[in-house]
Amino acid sequence: MANKTITLTRVFDAPKDVVWKTWTDPERMKIWWGPKNFTAPVIKNDLRIGGKYLNAMRDPDGKMYWSTGTYKDVRYLEKIVASDSFSDEKGNIVPASQYGMEGMRDELEITVLFEDQGDKTKLTLVHKDFPEGEMYDMCVQGWNESLDKFEAALKASKKPELEL
Repeated sequence: MANKTITLTRVFDAPKDVVWKTWTDPERMKIWWGPKNFTAPVIKNDLRIGGKYLNAMRDPDGKMYWSTGTYKDVRYLEKIVASDSFSDEKGNIVPASQYGMEGMRDELEITVLFEDQGDKTKLTLVHKDFPEGEMYDMCVQGWNESLDKFEAALKASKKPELEL
């Protein structure tokens, strides 16, 4: 089977610096990382070339899915390129089959682009090397659900703080 690339583009009603911070700040990432009904209890992010990330998603049944990667390119407010692999809780790369995802490569690549669109921001996500079929479709759905949560997190961050 050939490998496919997921490319998703969204325009968010927020300035680029806010979109960047929501995408990269571990505490903000915990709000949106993962598909609908998943939580993100662990997000560690050393955002620099050669730095690593370690993320955990928890499904509704409590199963944890760990992922890790190394940043290959980081251009502040413009671009992030990183490897992407399943891992254990210590960041050691494990085969995708350990999580029931047969046929995936041990390492994929994610690129995220941030572009000004007036007072809005265009975000383009490119996730390379997914096997065709159900796995690809599932990952597209997961990313779209994550981006829906991301948009909700951006909207929530715009609300004024309540004054007591």
